[in-house]
Amino acid sequence: MIGERLRSIRKEKNLSQGELEKRTGLSRCYLSRLENGHTTPSVETLEKLAGALGVPLYKLFYEGEGAPPPPLLPKKARAKEEAWGSSGKWASFLRQLQGLLGKLEESDRKLLLGMAFRMARRK
Repeated sequence: MIGERLRSIRKEKNLSQGELEKRTGLSRCYLSRLENGHTTPSVETLEKLAGALGVPLYKLFYEGEGAPPPPLLPKKARAKEEAWGSSGKWASFLRQLQGLLGKLEESDRKLLLGMAFRMARRK
């Protein structure tokens, strides 16, 4: 689906794969594999392609006019007892920890969480 959308948007903009190659730095061979559905792009690559095509990122997934409607998310049922870390000083700590963990490389995050898991198993 992504490949088909990329091809149709590229053709709407009257761009060749060669021109898109120059704009993105991605090889023409890779662009062809994307358009033919032989490979799946990363989010980073999709952002690069959207920028080169001059369209917002959601356009690579959505064909309608304007921005897509926001998804309807189910409302969270409130527990009788608040969960640990959902409010107070621990909630602030957990938000800060979440932000810092999000900045780590995937391999570093796995290493850190693996160590924490092993430490938690010790008695």
